[in-house]
Amino acid sequence: MTSNPHHLAFVVLPEFSHMGLALAIEPLFVANWLAQTQLFRWSTLSLDGLSVRASNGQHLPVDAGLGEVGTYQTVVVIASFDAKIHAGDQRLLGWLRRMARFGATIGAIETGSEILAAARLLDNQPAAIHWDNLEGFRERYPEVDATDQLYTLTRDRMTCAGATATLDMMLRWIGETVDVDLAGEVGQHFLLPRLRAPGESQGGAEPDLHAAANLKVDAALKIMQQTLEEPLSCRAIADRIGMSQRQLQRHFQRHLGVSIARQYLSYRLAKAHKLLQQTDLPVTEIAVTCGFGSLESFSRTYRRYFGLSPSSDRQQTTNAPVFRQRMLSRR
Repeated sequence: MTSNPHHLAFVVLPEFSHMGLALAIEPLFVANWLAQTQLFRWSTLSLDGLSVRASNGQHLPVDAGLGEVGTYQTVVVIASFDAKIHAGDQRLLGWLRRMARFGATIGAIETGSEILAAARLLDNQPAAIHWDNLEGFRERYPEVDATDQLYTLTRDRMTCAGATATLDMMLRWIGETVDVDLAGEVGQHFLLPRLRAPGESQGGAEPDLHAAANLKVDAALKIMQQTLEEPLSCRAIADRIGMSQRQLQRHFQRHLGVSIARQYLSYRLAKAHKLLQQTDLPVTEIAVTCGFGSLESFSRTYRRYFGLSPSSDRQQTTNAPVFRQRMLSRR
């Protein structure tokens, strides 16, 4: 065992991603095993020292609650659902700020980045945000350089969009902290064909979800995404790309299986759904931002597709409604 193994603390918040924690810790274990010495040690922390429920329903016993500052060299916050609630926990935010002042590297996995942003630890710094939370995050934290890349690593901050990118970030961090060759060897044991670079895009953001194999449809989708606040008529969209409305309608049905108007509404509702769950913007402002002429029209449409009013859908929990890209085509 090395005399001073690098000590990491993983702060797990209720409804955290169990996979995120596993993908963060397992590379450390394999690195220790391959090196035949304890390069790293880690502790799991909760807010109160009690077990924490993950988003998949499992309960995780932890090593301790938030403790003394200065005992951990790296602190990583892992969250998934309902980060807005924990972003208001002043005890947690204060502890993270103190850890940063004592020189710890501060990191986040998935919506853990929102906690760091709320603590003002990401001001004027890049942060990798999962594509499904990117729009809401940018609205709440404009002072952070939120990006759709897989992960970020700076001198004293690390953020990750979550899921499999967690493994990429941890391997890159091991390479920068200890040894690049060791990190590569750990990746081989995980059957990882290559280590993805931090700047790679997540490739799952909304503009790419339909992957339309038709240039005209693709052009129309881009126009829709750029005009959500002031929607155009279907005819105006067709005119912009140089074809008749009837021709464009046929292309949409053939390649997407949905009408132009229905796809347009899908984009507007998707944005509204995110802003409702991920921000504190007033419902009326969200309705206007998403191109609805009145609050009544917005509420009626939203209730039709989600089964509840917009004002009842303000938390991103595992029990909250989920927007699916194909949901509108079935209505």
